[in-house]
Amino acid sequence: MISKSLKTTIICSLILFASCKEDTKTEDKKLMSDNLLLQEWTGPYEGVPAFDKMDVKDIKEAIETGMEIGLKDVEAIANNEASPTFENTIAALEASADELNHVFTYYGILSSNMSSPEFRDIQGELAPKLSEYSSKISQNEKLFQRIKAVYDASQKTPLPADQQRVVDLTYKRFEMNGANLDEEKKKRYAEINKELSSLYTKFSNNVLHDEENYITYLNKNQLGGLSESFINSAAKIAADNGQEGKYAITNTRSSMDPFLTYSTERDLRKIVWTNYYARGDNGDEYDNNKIIADILKLRKERVALLGYDNYAEWRLQDRMAKNPKNAMDLMMAVWPAAIARVDEEVADMQAVANANGDNITIEPWDYRYYAEKVRQKKYDLDSDEVKQYLQLDKLTEALFYTAGRLFNYKFTPVEEGKVPVFHDDVKVWEVTDKATGKHIGLWYLDPFARQGKRSGAWATTYRSYTSYQGETNVLASNNSNFVKPAPGEAVLVSWDDAETFFHEFGHALHFFSSNVKYPTLNGGVRDYTEFQSQLLERWLSTDEVINQFLVHHKTGEPIPASLVEKIKKASTFNQGFGTTEYLASALIDMKLHLADPTNIDIDKFERDALAELDMPDELPMRHRTPHFGHVFSGEGYATAYYGYMWADVLTSDASEAFREAPGGFYDEEVADKLVKYLFAPRNSMDPAEAYRLFRGRDAKIEALMRDRGFPVPTE
Repeated sequence: MISKSLKTTIICSLILFASCKEDTKTEDKKLMSDNLLLQEWTGPYEGVPAFDKMDVKDIKEAIETGMEIGLKDVEAIANNEASPTFENTIAALEASADELNHVFTYYGILSSNMSSPEFRDIQGELAPKLSEYSSKISQNEKLFQRIKAVYDASQKTPLPADQQRVVDLTYKRFEMNGANLDEEKKKRYAEINKELSSLYTKFSNNVLHDEENYITYLNKNQLGGLSESFINSAAKIAADNGQEGKYAITNTRSSMDPFLTYSTERDLRKIVWTNYYARGDNGDEYDNNKIIADILKLRKERVALLGYDNYAEWRLQDRMAKNPKNAMDLMMAVWPAAIARVDEEVADMQAVANANGDNITIEPWDYRYYAEKVRQKKYDLDSDEVKQYLQLDKLTEALFYTAGRLFNYKFTPVEEGKVPVFHDDVKVWEVTDKATGKHIGLWYLDPFARQGKRSGAWATTYRSYTSYQGETNVLASNNSNFVKPAPGEAVLVSWDDAETFFHEFGHALHFFSSNVKYPTLNGGVRDYTEFQSQLLERWLSTDEVINQFLVHHKTGEPIPASLVEKIKKASTFNQGFGTTEYLASALIDMKLHLADPTNIDIDKFERDALAELDMPDELPMRHRTPHFGHVFSGEGYATAYYGYMWADVLTSDASEAFREAPGGFYDEEVADKLVKYLFAPRNSMDPAEAYRLFRGRDAKIEALMRDRGFPVPTE
């Protein structure tokens, strides 16, 4: 990583403008000197974030100062008197606001991993200011005219491929965010963004409130069906919450899912299920329904200023799907087979319930419980038995093995205390190239659920690879919400959670393998970037991983071949549930953004839309609208949740490329193409072209249908 003084010299030489003189940077450094979050990262590995010293009280000043410095950078570019060129406009913009980007690393941790009431208040205050900051950049007329000049010139005389890609993406980003609007429309556009930023923050904080405050406590007579490790963990969580002698079921998927799968207490299953799926929908001050309605209205008004009929049309123009129709066509091609499979699954479950004399009709809080009974009956496969061989530590080793075989990476634990972390749960590994020993970066793992940490699993970067100012190493993290075990016990996870662990590691490998010159090229197309991570899930079920890393947590014995055979035979089991709950959320996301939001009643819209789709009564959407954070806590997945299915088509098709290869999933030739065309380029080339270079053709939906055990469509 280059030094700050060298970076200043580079920027000055690029933009040739007096306001970028060293004395201006000296003034900026004075602003930064007392605030740790703004300071240059120091220490080993070319500098690392000072997570151990960050304080929430510093975040507001750091963000505000970072924005001030960032706007100075932008004004210097916009007011440059020299003719616009790639170097003095586009490259200079790539290098701007470095200080603020550093602060955002800390901001992201405080938001996602270490949230607190104090931070949420600050977050609410900062959200509109950050929106204003973005608008001041995207609506800077002088800046846009310089970008446009470079863009127009490149249409006549193309630049080198990577520079051309940056120019095209930058111009499109500004255009999509209102740079061509007149002043009156620009003003309203900025006002809408400011309003939306506050609504997104409130939405996510409301969901977090309901996750933290709806905890179900059990007594010792209500533990039927639950495993010993789950009970011990639940006891510890209850004790940590001041409920010694009780057992806590928290309002997160990692706690809810196993409880609904194994608990024999049907009334309690209903309570836990209701708490989870009612997040953001409890009719109190934390209810999200009006917030969602307001978000939809503002999104439609904003894109109307740009001439679009609806938000989905605007959003999908630069995605692989290109338009809402293509996305809907894919989903509806799979939907009938998915709900038909649900009917079969429910019939099997009802038969088991009837045979047991349970005298019930399958309800949503019964689905996981009786699905597990059917799994045991059909395949003699007990999910809890499988969990005994799925230890988090061994799965982590499996990740490293896979990365070594496919990417030639080696992961070495970093000595405790050498690299600052924000919580004792976080561990760090150095990533190097096995052949050359070259340092690639650091991998941070934050595996456990806790108060103030958002639910789910995700990957992020603290520093991405670029080479336009000298090569930088990568700082990447994976974050999960596994239930922390009682002291001395292994962390045992479900097969689904193990797949998710591989999935998120796929994102990390995508970060580490990046070979792009400019920061913009580290971005991605949403319905493509999930493909790489979904593909990595497939290595969990390879013989090499199973035979080496799936060992019993007590005996150390490898998983029996007979149990492995059962797992593989049951690979398409419950695909009706998995596909339908996901697609229901994706379809509702799209339908909400295609609908007229005037006077919209969110709960009614959800019910009516699901009824039109013939949604089975026995299961809910994976993410009900009032807690659909992918879509309403920001815009990353808005009208883009379908992208997992789009990516799954690519995943299934790419998997067949490995199956067909002589070396299977570890075939060196196919692995080399995987890294070269699908991981290393990031967003430096068109995703469709990148996939064709890997596969020799476009992906086909037939592989997806085969993977899920659905009927394959005929021509």
